[in-house]
Amino acid sequence: MIFDKGFTEKLKLDMAERLSPKRYKHTLGVAAAAVKLAHIYGLDEEKAEVAGLLHDAEKEAGLEEMQSLADSLYADSLDPEIMEQANLLHGYAAAAYAVLKYNILDKEIVDAIAHHTTGAKEMKPLEKVIFMADYIEENRDFPGVGTLREIAFKDLDRAVLAGYDMTISYLLQEEKTIFTGTVVNRNALLNEMRRCRGK
Repeated sequence: MIFDKGFTEKLKLDMAERLSPKRYKHTLGVAAAAVKLAHIYGLDEEKAEVAGLLHDAEKEAGLEEMQSLADSLYADSLDPEIMEQANLLHGYAAAAYAVLKYNILDKEIVDAIAHHTTGAKEMKPLEKVIFMADYIEENRDFPGVGTLREIAFKDLDRAVLAGYDMTISYLLQEEKTIFTGTVVNRNALLNEMRRCRGK
């Protein structure tokens, strides 16, 4: 255990006050799914729960607050495209919030929170767990989520790839812009999977 006893309960209380009821319900769902995935893949379940509870801590904040928080941790290192879009930025802002508010310095947790929406070129297992938990938590209901859940509990990399593909497909269908990093990160994962499997 890397946190004091009762820390996750404190986080739940804090998030219940900070987030709307709907967002808080989603947050609890992500934390629960993250713990299940962590158990299956032999990862630290406590880290997974903490990252899940904090992943959307800044989701309902204003863009300026997100930018200020993200800048405090990432300085000028974030893609300008991320800095201008709240839906992309909130994970990085939440990571900064976790560091500043709770003194969470564990890189695995911070990165998992930061990258839960955009992904990253070289995602560590906990990052993949939070990325997927955000998709498949029990309150999610969208076409294909059942299949995605099945994949997630059998092959984490395949599930992350499917998550990228579903997002890209949805954005194309809706004629919305696609964050270039999503495509780059998706291709990086695909190439990594091919290398690992000798294809």
